[in-house]
Formats: sequence, C-alpha cells, structure tokens
Amino acid sequence: VYMDKDLGDGSTLRSRALKAIDDTRFVPAAGQNRIRAMIEERPDWVLSRQRAWGVPIAVFADADGNVLKDEAVNQRIMDAFEQEGADAWFAADAKERFLGNHDASKWKQVMDILDVWFDSGSTHAFTLEDRPDLKWPADVYLEGSDQHRGWFHSSLLESCGTRGRAPYDTVVTHGFTMDEDGRKMSKSLGNTVVPQDVIKQSGADILRLWVVTTDYWEDQRLGKNVLQTNIDAYRKLRNTIRWMLGTLAHDDGEEVPLEKMPELERLMLHRLAELDEVVRSGYDAFEFKRITRMLLDFMVVELSAFYFDIRKDALYCDAPSSLKRKASVQVVRHLFDCLVKWLAPMLPFTMEEAWLERHPDAVSVHLDQFPQIPADWKNEALAEKWRQVRQVRRVVTGALEIARAQKVIGSSLEAVPVVTINDAALEAAISDVDMAEMAITSDLVIAHGEAPAGAFAIDDVKGVAVVVEKAEDRGLLKCARSWR
Repeated sequence: VYMDKDLGDGSTLRSRALKAIDDTRFVPAAGQNRIRAMIEERPDWVLSRQRAWGVPIAVFADADGNVLKDEAVNQRIMDAFEQEGADAWFAADAKERFLGNHDASKWKQVMDILDVWFDSGSTHAFTLEDRPDLKWPADVYLEGSDQHRGWFHSSLLESCGTRGRAPYDTVVTHGFTMDEDGRKMSKSLGNTVVPQDVIKQSGADILRLWVVTTDYWEDQRLGKNVLQTNIDAYRKLRNTIRWMLGTLAHDDGEEVPLEKMPELERLMLHRLAELDEVVRSGYDAFEFKRITRMLLDFMVVELSAFYFDIRKDALYCDAPSSLKRKASVQVVRHLFDCLVKWLAPMLPFTMEEAWLERHPDAVSVHLDQFPQIPADWKNEALAEKWRQVRQVRRVVTGALEIARAQKVIGSSLEAVPVVTINDAALEAAISDVDMAEMAITSDLVIAHGEAPAGAFAIDDVKGVAVVVEKAEDRGLLKCARSWR
C-alpha cells in the first residue's frame, strides 16, 4: 500500500489520513499530535505476511507478478468466503474452483496472508456497516495509548484508503494499571489486582468508580488502599441515595410552585441547574473525573452536611400539609431523579437498584434520558445571597465544633450562638433568614459592636465573630418531640 501514490483525485493515502486526523477529536488532545507524527513519517505498508495461518490475501498472480482482475473470479471467492469462511482459499481444489475458465497453469495462487493489523483495521466495515441499528463512522474508538501505533493507526489507513475518511469521530485513549507503588503488575512480584476478586468482594461499581475518579488517560495506581478510598466514597454516595429513598417513601407527588418555595429549596434547584451543565459538558468531553468530583462533593457537603441536616426537622416533625415539608419532599424528588440518572452511566448497577426501588414498574433507568432542567431554576442572585449566608453559617458551625470538643455542649441544639456582625453585606444577606434553623441551634442572637474577647472567627470571613452560649443558661427548655 503506497502512502504517497495519487489515488485518482489528487490526494494520497498520507494526505487523506492527515486530513482525517485534523477532523477527529482526540481525548486527550495530545493523542492527535502523536498519531500525526507517526503518519507523517511512516513508510509504505506491506500487507503480505508469510505465515501458516491467517486471512488469505486471496488473489492470483502471473509469472510477472501481475494480479488477475476478473469480477467473476472475485465474486466466486467472496461467495465462498461468506458461506464457508476464509479457509475455503486453502482447500485442495480452490485454484481450479475460483479460476473457472482461466488457464490454471498460467496463474499462481498467492498463499500469503494479510498483516493482522489490516484485519483489525477493517473491523469497522463488518461490525458497523451491515447493522441497521448502528451507524458508520463509529462515535468513539477506545483503547490504550499504545494503539496510536496499532489499531487507531491501521483503522485510519484502511478507512481512508477505502472510504476517504477516518472510521471514527472521536478517539479516546487510556493509560495502564500499575500497583500502588507505581510498578508494573506481575505475578512474580505478587502485586496483581484481580478484577473478579474486587467484584466478588465489593461489587463491580467500586472498580468503575475508581476508573471515573482518575485521570484515566495516564497510568493509574491500584491496590488495597486505593480501593478502600473508593469504597469509603461509594458508601457515602450510597447512604445519601438511601436517605432520599426513605424520604420519598412519603412522597405524594404534590407540586409546590417555584415562587412559593422557601429560598433554601430554590437554592437546591439552582444548584441542580448548575450541575446539569457540568454533567452534560463533562460527559461530552469524556471528563468523568470532573463529573464525579462535583457530584460527590455536592452529595456529601451540600446535601448530607447542609440541606438534609437542616431539613430533617421539617421532614420528620412538620405536618404533611406544611409548605416547607411539601417543598422539601419535592426537591428531594428532583435531587434523586437527577443524581441517579446522572450517575447511571458510571455506576450502572447501583443506580439501577436505586431507580427500581423507587419505580418498581420501570424497565430500567438506562432507558431514561437525563432530566430537562427548567430555565427558571437558575437564580444567580439567590445563589450569591446564600453564598454569604453560608459564610456566616461556616463561622457559627466552627464555633459549635469547638464548644462540642470542649464539652461545653453535646448537640448543637444545646447552644445559642451569639453572632457579632460588622459587615453590612453579610448582615443584609441573613436579615430574612432563620439562622438558628440554618445552624441547627435552639436560637441564634445577632449582636453588633466590638466582638467579645475570645470570640471565634475565621480569617477569610471578615466581620463575623461567634460566642457559643448554652441554651439552658438563657432559660430555654428542650422539646421532648423535636429536641429543640
């Protein structure tokens, strides 16, 4: 196969391949330069191999090396291959059978086989083009980084030669798996990790979570400690979903209009709108780590440690008819639907289990589309206000943690934080917010002037200082029902 021979349209195989590289997306982008350099410098491709087995080239040649070009002969060969397989070429009567009326003594049956890389480079033709449920070219080719010289390379040349373009729209490459010390895995070193053992002990989604939380295009380390980190993250994720399922057991499907929702619920919907953009762009760019990092942080920090913690009182104690409780259940419903569907491509077994628990009559979560987020969920002004509210809350919770560590209080509900604020913007932000509810305390007092000596403060939140007082010292009695 000549790389620089005119193909009849002014192009060469090399020029077609180089153009195809420019028209293909590579993940990571460095893969484009790597394969381009190889195509620019590569020699002509000798397809024949002298081996005892393989796919025959299936041509006849005369004494001068000229190939027989006869459509009837080629059709007989193709029909035989389709019905009997390529071994038909090696049958004892193959020469006479395929040549038909041609003088067999004048033609030599070529017994060379095709380079196996030509075999692999041709896979797009017989896996995609004859399947009405699939399309050509492929959306993605995925393999290890060594395949820029292998499968990606041979597929590019074969397809550019026969179809004028690459057989793929995108090429994604991954690195290789090392042990926790960065060494190549081998049985002699005893440092191998057997996937089936991990799956048997922890489930397949643990391995999948490990992959999507790495920079997979680089070589990655894997071992007990790495797996344990992913197991811990998975448990937090699973517990968050279980909590939502428990809450939604009491969901009657009632909808609260957006304008009537409390601000905290509207903030969560705004965050879903923001995350939707990250998830969609992340999947489109094959940046799974960006998606998982954002979603895991959201579930652990913003849901479990913030929103769910604050709303437990309303969910557990408020009347089913209360606006706050109905809005909260509705938001949890949206949170569940979005998170389960967003995570389903990466953690298919866990998300399928969760989805069917909530929707037992459904066929599969994997047959659903990502949720369409209403445009009016996005509210930048509200988000900025609550960024300031959470700054104040962060100082309060920091003071509560110290008071708890010093045994001044046990639960945060035993406390009444006295918050001195000397920042007009922060004070305006919290002016209509029940900060005792946000901090999960029995009460919260706003003070002005100089902060008392010893008040707790955080360097990056200027103008806020907190002193924690005990609720009982202020004459507050604990409610036996709500513990407030």
